Amino acid sequence: MAHQAHAYHMVDPSPWPLTGATAALLMTTGLAVWFHFHSTILLLMGLTLTILTMLQWWRDVIREGSFQGHHTQPVQKGLRYGMILFITSEVLFFFGFFWAFYHSSLAPTPQLGGCWPPTGINPLDPFEVPLLNTAVLLASGVTVTWAHHSLMEGNRKEAIQSLMFTVLLGLYFTLLQAMEYYEAPFTIADGVYGSTFFVATGFHGLHVIIGSTFLTVCLLRQIQYHFTSNHHFGFEASAWYWHFVDVVWLFLYVSIYWWGSYLFNTTSMSDFQSLNPE
Repeated sequence: MAHQAHAYHMVDPSPWPLTGATAALLMTTGLAVWFHFHSTILLLMGLTLTILTMLQWWRDVIREGSFQGHHTQPVQKGLRYGMILFITSEVLFFFGFFWAFYHSSLAPTPQLGGCWPPTGINPLDPFEVPLLNTAVLLASGVTVTWAHHSLMEGNRKEAIQSLMFTVLLGLYFTLLQAMEYYEAPFTIADGVYGSTFFVATGFHGLHVIIGSTFLTVCLLRQIQYHFTSNHHFGFEASAWYWHFVDVVWLFLYVSIYWWGSYLFNTTSMSDFQSLNPE
């Protein structure tokens, strides 16, 4: 930084955007090939390249921010704006899924049986695994806030412990959701209900995995003394992302699991019985 007369970071040329884009192409193409031809070669290549890109890109950013001093206050301000815009784009991403769900559920067509959930669909009980998952994610929101306050107060031991709890809760959520998918009485092929359910909850599950990965990297960095009480935006960005994941799950739980499955099913059955008392 000594040779430049400003506090901004002029990023060096990097191959990782190119390898990341190539990995994304391989993964999406690999998924299509897997679905149609049952071959996983391209998918595994894309996944491997994605992991390698992540590791090396994180290595470079950690080196720039923690050791080379490039993440000055103006640079951190730009990073904050970038993270806010990224989370905003994620909000709009999920908004499309909620739009599809409410479009179909508020005015079910005759092809769906004129009711929601559609005829023949046996929805999941919102007060079993989904409620447990809600408690798990809310608890993880508490532990990540605990980690943030511990970091700002310079309490390294508590920051590591609370971050570890957050990562474990995220992994537990993923395990519970995988079990829920395995035991679900419907599939993604079961009309608009299956499509909206699995796409919305599945993308949320993917975001939980991504957020857990972010927090795991932050945990390793905290163990390596990379964060200080006034220089820890890497963790702060991960915490923002995790809170976003928590809020999206609350909307998913209330909309798809509880309101869309439980209340509508009860209402449609009572209406049917009132029209057919015999």
